Amino acid sequence: MSRAFTKEDDSNASIDVGERPVSSHRNLVTPNGLAMIEAELAAAHDALAKGNSEADRELIARASRDLRYWKARRETAELSQPDPHSDVVRFGMTVEIVDEDDRSQSWAIVGEDEADAAQGKISHVSPLAVQMFGKAVGESFVLNEREWEILSLSVR
Repeated sequence: MSRAFTKEDDSNASIDVGERPVSSHRNLVTPNGLAMIEAELAAAHDALAKGNSEADRELIARASRDLRYWKARRETAELSQPDPHSDVVRFGMTVEIVDEDDRSQSWAIVGEDEADAAQGKISHVSPLAVQMFGKAVGESFVLNEREWEILSLSVR
């Protein structure tokens, strides 16, 4: 009988959950970002410890993938803290900006894994952060056809 008509036993088949892509940019991290990486590593280790049966194959595959990702991120992490006396925008600072319509926003510039726009945290490789780097209070820049001015800088 042809193999085309037989049911394959997939009990030994591996589950492919895909790899998490690792950024090619420098892995700058804040102290909070480094703590987050450590917490993610611990969570992946815990998940692997729980997954011990055939029914947990997907859990094990995902935890293994996450463990590989977070190990790579920890190995390349560069803890960076700005000089609190710096008068120009740097990694790790919080920057308040205002647009031409007097709408203000505040953004903390953090590492890629820590970025969360809903929480006011942007990656250091984001277009906004790149436009702000090296600028002082009172300086302006254009992003998405809008002019923005830097109102204040602070270290988190």
